[in-house]
Amino acid sequence: MRAMKVDVRHVDDVIIVDLEGRLVMGVGDELLRDVMNELIAEDWKKIVLNLSRVAVMDSSGIGEVVSGWKLARRFGASVKLMRPKPQVERTLRLTQLLPLLEVYDDETEALASFQTN
Repeated sequence: MRAMKVDVRHVDDVIIVDLEGRLVMGVGDELLRDVMNELIAEDWKKIVLNLSRVAVMDSSGIGEVVSGWKLARRFGASVKLMRPKPQVERTLRLTQLLPLLEVYDDETEALASFQTN
């Protein structure tokens, strides 16, 4: 089992969190929680979770995405998703999260979405 890898970068005032590996219980979920808590504590308001290299997401991973999204909203920040693989998107759709969470196909689109808010 491969560990979760996270890279955080920013484009202007938007933070992009590049996730890679398995967003599952005991591996990626805790890492994502730590990253989200840190970003919110540092007062970042525009966060994109890049899921293009997330191979698997289980209920714990989904739970952390939702928790991060709720936390961000509570502090006036917004979280958007980018490029989930088909199996991850299917999981998000099955759990009825896709109407709640904004999902973008490319980075330019995701970045531009913050300018319209």
